[in-house]
Amino acid sequence: MANSRSALKRIKQSEKRRMRNKQVKTKVKNTIRSFISTLEEDNNEAAQQQIKVVGKMIDKAASKGVMHKNTAARKKSRLAKKLNQSRQVG
Repeated sequence: MANSRSALKRIKQSEKRRMRNKQVKTKVKNTIRSFISTLEEDNNEAAQQQIKVVGKMIDKAASKGVMHKNTAARKKSRLAKKLNQSRQVG
């Protein structure tokens, strides 16, 4: 347990940040999951619209420091690659 008041405050702050980060990460994961399910349904037009939303959400998470900018770029790249592959097949 923390010994000083400043250490107690730090614990509270880090817990608040952890919960906020967890919320953002969960939201990003859910939108990615819905995008992938749209791709699997062969609905390319809806997937085209959804990738914009997913990309914006990932960018926002990276700008807030929830995820690293390179991680965000890698996720966006992989999703775009999946979209392009589904267009070629379908």
